[in-house]
Parts: sequence; C-alpha cells; structure tokens
Amino acid sequence: MGNRGMEELIPLVNKLQDAFSSIGQSCHLDLPQIAVVGGQSAGKSSVLENFVGRDFLPRGSGIVTRRPLILQLIFSKTEYAEFLHCKSKKFTDFDEVRQEIEAETDRVTGTNKGISPVPINLRVYSPHVLNLTLIDLPGITKVPVGDQPQDIEYQIRDMILQFISRESSLILAVTPANMDLANSDALKMAKEVDPQGLRTIGVITKLDLMDEGTDARDVLENKLLPLRRGYIGVVNRSQKDIDGKKDIRAALAAERKFFLSHPAYRHMADRMGTPHLQKVLNQQLTNHIRETLPSLRSKLQSQLLSLEKEVEEYKNFRPDDPTRKTKALLQMVQQFGVDFEKRIEGSGDQVDTLELSGGARINRIFHERFPFELVKMEFDEKDLRREISYAIKNIHGVRTGLFTPDLAFEAIVKKQVVKLKEPCLKCVDLVIQELINTVRQCTNKLGSYPRLREETERIVTTHIREREGKTKDQILLLIDIELSYINTNHEDFIGFANAQQRNTQTNKKRAIPNQVIRRGWLTINNISIMKGGSKEYWFVLTAESLSWYKDEEEKEKKYMLPLDNLKIRDVEKGFMSNKHVFAIFNTEQRNVYKDLRQIELACDSQEDVDSWKASFLRAGVYPEKDQTENEDGAQENTFSMDPQLERQVETIRNLVDSYVGIINKSIRDLMPKTIMHLMINNTKDFIHSELLAYLYSSADQSSLMEESAEQAQRRDEMLRMYHALKEALSIIGDISTSTVTTPVPPPVDDTWLQPSGPHSPPPQRRAPSIILPPGRPPAVRGPTPGPPLIPIPAGGPSPFSAPPIPSRPGPQNVFAAAPDPFSAPPQIPSRPARVPPGIPPGVPSRRPPAAPNRPTIIRPAEPSLLD
Repeated sequence: MGNRGMEELIPLVNKLQDAFSSIGQSCHLDLPQIAVVGGQSAGKSSVLENFVGRDFLPRGSGIVTRRPLILQLIFSKTEYAEFLHCKSKKFTDFDEVRQEIEAETDRVTGTNKGISPVPINLRVYSPHVLNLTLIDLPGITKVPVGDQPQDIEYQIRDMILQFISRESSLILAVTPANMDLANSDALKMAKEVDPQGLRTIGVITKLDLMDEGTDARDVLENKLLPLRRGYIGVVNRSQKDIDGKKDIRAALAAERKFFLSHPAYRHMADRMGTPHLQKVLNQQLTNHIRETLPSLRSKLQSQLLSLEKEVEEYKNFRPDDPTRKTKALLQMVQQFGVDFEKRIEGSGDQVDTLELSGGARINRIFHERFPFELVKMEFDEKDLRREISYAIKNIHGVRTGLFTPDLAFEAIVKKQVVKLKEPCLKCVDLVIQELINTVRQCTNKLGSYPRLREETERIVTTHIREREGKTKDQILLLIDIELSYINTNHEDFIGFANAQQRNTQTNKKRAIPNQVIRRGWLTINNISIMKGGSKEYWFVLTAESLSWYKDEEEKEKKYMLPLDNLKIRDVEKGFMSNKHVFAIFNTEQRNVYKDLRQIELACDSQEDVDSWKASFLRAGVYPEKDQTENEDGAQENTFSMDPQLERQVETIRNLVDSYVGIINKSIRDLMPKTIMHLMINNTKDFIHSELLAYLYSSADQSSLMEESAEQAQRRDEMLRMYHALKEALSIIGDISTSTVTTPVPPPVDDTWLQPSGPHSPPPQRRAPSIILPPGRPPAVRGPTPGPPLIPIPAGGPSPFSAPPIPSRPGPQNVFAAAPDPFSAPPQIPSRPARVPPGIPPGVPSRRPPAAPNRPTIIRPAEPSLLD
C-alpha cells in the first residue's frame, strides 16, 4: 500500500509539467526535501519508509544508518531504482536495494559501527511517487562505539545540520515515546535551524512500547512541550515484524487498531498514525505547490502578452487568399518605403541606440570622412614649392623674368583641382555602400516572403547603381567647371598684393576657442609598464587643446595638451594587439607628454581612428606627410638660393593656397547637395512611385507572395505556443482553485526548547515568570496555592514538579476562567497561563473539549476539595 495522498498529488503535478512541456519549458516546482532527525534507533528509517509506502531501508538495533541516504523519488511510468555509484544497474527488487545500501555503507565505513558523511545517492523511479528528495540521517549518539571517532557526537551533528539548514527542507523531529521528551536532541537541533517552527513536525514513535500505566497523551495533545505544528504519533513495525516480513498493509491496520483501542489515544485516533503523517506532509507539498503557482502564472502571462500582438494577425490567416496577398504586398512595399525614408531622414520613434542608422552614417561621410580625404590629399609643401619653381622657370624659358607669371599660378591650381576627383568619387562609393546596406536592413521585414525580398532588393539596388553613374558624371562635371575658369576676382581670393605679405600659418582658421569638438574613450598605448602601462582615459578635444580625464565625469583631469605645432601620424598595429593606433607629435621635436616625443592613442576599430582624425582636422591638427629626401632636394635648394625666385615662389604659393581653399570650400558644400539630389532623394522617389510597378512586371503576384517554409513553421509554432500558454494558464487556475491550502498554525510558547532539559547550558534559562510548568494551574490568591490539584503528566520532566511560583497576578487568571464555571473536572490541567500575550487562551490547544480546563481555581470549589 503506497502513500495515497501522494498519489492524489501526482496527477496535479503531472498536469503542470505537461502544461509547461507543451510550450517547451520546464516547470521548476522545487518541492521541499524531507529530512528525519532523531536519536539512534528512534525509528527514523521506518518513518521515512512509511511515507514512501515501500519496504527498502536497512533496519535493526544499534546504529544501522551510518551514512546519509539521499533518496530521490522520480515520477516515471516504470518502477525501478538505481544508485549513483552503479548507474548502469537497475534494481527492480527492493530487497536487493536494501542489500546494496548495506554493502555500500560497509564499503566506506567498515563493518564495525563506523560512520561517514559521504552520502549514498539512491533514485527510485515509480508511477506512485512525486519528484521529491527524502534524507535518512544517522541517529544522534553521544558515546563512540566500535570504530567510531571520539567526536562522534559533533560529527553527526554537523552532518545533520548540513541537510536541515536549507530553507526548503521539512524536518521530521523523531523522538521515541519511551524517552523523556525534554531530552530530545532532535527538537533542539530543529529549533536551531527553524526558530519559528514553520517546517518542524514532531513525530513520536514506539508508543506501543511505553510502560504499562503511562502514556504520551499530553505530548500528543501538544500540551507538555508544545510545537507550532504539533506532534503525530506512529507505531512502526517491530524488528520481529520486519524479520517475519510483515506486510506494510497489515502493519498500518495494526497501527490503526492500536490507536482506536487505546483509552488515552482513541479520542484523537484520526490525528495519529502513518496515514495522518502522510496527509500532513502531502498538505505541506500542496501548500508549496500553491506558493509557487503565482510566479509560474506571471511567467506564463508575460509570455502570453508578448505573443498577443503577433498572434492577432495570424488568427484568421488564410495563406492562399488572393485578396490577402494583394493587401500584404501593398502594405509591405509601402512599409519598406517608410522604413527606408526613416533610416535616411531620421525619426523620433523607434530610435536605434546601439548603432548608427544609414542617414547618420551618410552624414558622417559628408562632414567627417570627405573633409578628411580632402586634407589627406593636400599638397606636400616641399614638392609644391619645387613644382612652382619649375613652372616659373619653364614659363620664362631662356629669359630671366622680372615679374611673377600668372600662368604658373593657373598651372599649379589646375593640377591641384584635378586631384580633387579621387576623394569626390570615393565619397560617392561610400554613400552608395551605405544606401545598399540600408536597403538590406529595410528588406529584413520582408523575410516572410523570400521572393519578394529578393526582387525588392534587386530592383532598388539596380536603380542605385544606375544613379551612381549619373552622380559621378555630375561631380566630374563640377570639377571640370572649376577647371574651365580660374576666377581670380573671387571675393575671398587674396590677390597679388596681399599674397606677398601673407604667411601660411595665419591661414589656419580655428574654431571658437572653447568649443568642444569631440569626447570619447582612448587608450594611451606607449606608457611603459614601470609607469603603469597602457591605460584608458576619457579624452576631450576642443579647438585649442586636448585634455584627458580619469573618467567621463571629467572631475579628475590628468593632463591638458595645447594643439599648437601638433600633427598626426599613423602607427602600425602591434603584433599581439587588436587595437588600431595613431600618434600625436610635436613638429618642433619637443616632448608632447612627460618624456614622450609622441603619444600613441589606440581605438577599437579603424573606423574610430578615422573619425578621431577627422575631429583633429576640425581642430587644425593635420596628418603628417611622408618627407622623402631625394636628389631634387638639392636642386630646390639651389633655386631657393635665388632671392627673386624665392619671392615669386612664395607669392604663387600663397595665391594657390588661397584659391585651392576657395575650391575646397565650394566642393565640400556642393558634394553632399549633388549626392542628395541625384542619388538619395531620387531613390526615395523611385521606391514610393515606381517600385510597385517594377515588382508587378518582374513576376506574378502569387509567386512574389509565396510564404517561406520557415515563416509557415514559425506561424504554426506561434499559434501552438499561444494555445498551449492559454491551456497552461487554465490548468494553473484549476489547480489553484482545487488545491486547498492550510494556514500556518499560530506560534506557541516554545521557549522550553532553549533550556531543553538538564543537558543544556544554564545561561540560556529564562525567567520563571515566562515559563510556567505545564502541569501547574495559575497562581491563586488565598491560603491554597494549588498543590493538591497538580497531577504530574506521564512522561513529564522532573524539573516541572517544583512548587508553584506565584509570579503572575491572580485576578487576571480568575477572570479568564470565570465565564465557564461548570466545565470538566480538574484532572488534566492543560498549559494554563503560558499562552503568549498576543494569542487568545484557547488557540494552542489541539483538543477542543479540553480547552476550557482552567476553572480549578474557582473559590467555591475549594472547601469541598479540602473536606
């Protein structure tokens, strides 16, 4: 005969498990483990066996359980057992399980009573159990025997505490009835880890072995030493019964007969015995399941809400409906156009905070990357001066010129303007790449219809490529226009008069002095390990200085570097480093920072390096040019020796600088406008007005709107998940209404557990005004304090037979008893005035008829008793 209560719980848990497995998740109920604690030979293993309803643990006299047994019950359709130490073997005969436990115990501990904290792990698979963990622990002993160590008491105590300290464990404190309850180590240890008594249940065994004329009635009625969850009495099989293979069914019938026939227990037989213990423990499991239901329900509800919106469009879905296909096609093309425009033009709703969108990237190309490319191709000073001197010499020919020739200016300017073609075309290529990436990102939403996505991407990309040619032609035309006429009458052009006095350094126009150009993290890469090694700082670049701080709060400034005479050079990436590095140095060969001639700054990507370089350009810090000394240097020096030629070179150099600056300014302004007009805006218009027509002409609607297998599977899975979630929620609703939870019993005065009898340390004793002896009525005014009315309960500890101490005010107790003067005779005085202050006097009593048994103090009754 198994545990009927557990068998009733199994379908309930299985329903929950099925509900969760249908949505591909596991149901974490984490049922509490049940541990038995008690003295040696108290009957712990028998109590555990009774709970499972199976006969498989070794039992006998003396110390039998010498290693903790962790018994995992697992629900399964077939019944068998397996041990962790021999996984390959499945045991179907439970007698073999017992023999294996005994053999494994002897293997580690020897055969001479030795103990070990190393647990035996046993799993029992059965259709009659819940997924539970039960722990059979060695009994608490004090004196070592056989091979046991001298500190056996402390070893076993630590072993037990290790298992019962978990908040999710239920503690069965097992005490034999033929032992004084005040000496129970099990109750004392349970109190240490569970001071509130919420998970401790007292179990009294061996009730049939008590001396004749004694009983444990007061203990079982929770009067003598009260526990919050009370005590349950059980009668296990004797060793003779076990040896004689007495059936568990017959043992339970004998136990029932014992409680019904015993005069001290028959009134509470329904609250005694193994079936009631099973019922109480199963109710604890039910309570636990109910407590976990709210979190499981909220988990399911949040998933259901997240699916609700997507499922709405699939509820009435018919894949082959032509009207639905037409509608979906129009909606998707329209949505694609809106998404493309939002990504290019920017949008306030659904802002991507993880990376730059297409429009922001194109903006960076226009205003950071393109100006940087223009500056990178800027002329080298030495080469330029040499070219100007050659031009002047060649124009004069055999003659020696007296004046500076303007033809030399035009020749040099045109040569510089032609160089603009390369960065301008590169800028167009970069923008095209970003546009194509943006189109791909926007077509991700068309993933449900692969053919539609493919065609849309192809048509729009082809159109962009067509516009690429026209845009590049227009940009080359712009440069050709600039080449066709050199306008020396431009208002920003300095003219010949000013060119002779102008200095190149004054040509640098700085931004507003305090304007912050950029902030961000950079790593200073070339600080030696002796001085702290590479470190990341927060850099702030303004128009006049570069500062770095400890962090982005900008409170602790590490250094400020003025930008005068600084330039940038590239640094090769280190062999083991994945950082991209560039360096800042001083053109006058001075130290930049401490004893460093240059500081190397490292970024995570080349894109970041280019971006920082562009920011330094805005601040007037330019890249270094490769200075290659060659033979022509000597020739230039010979030209420089002629003062007149030197003046003419300087004049034309200033004129070229001024005019190229005007051209650059014009190109930097016209490039974004040209690209926007001829490519980006044109593509937007094409998507809005012509894309649909191209799609219809490229393929028929049914093939375009053919759903992908993945999408059909996803839709089916989503609908299945949606219905499974609803089903799971309804199952949880049924369970939460069908399972009845029992409230936690009210607290009791369990301070007796701290003194815990004669073996406890005396400092823990409480004042007697708090702990009244269980067998004593409250103090009474008058000459008769009550000794004749104090029968000592069976099994009561001797300390409680001391004379009463009148520490409580009498009137309060008299009034408490006054309402019921005709109650039962005073033969069983319950724990009268020991009720904690916040609880009504009748609550802790487990036996309703015995609750109002305090009128022994009524004055009229006293004379008759004395007579």
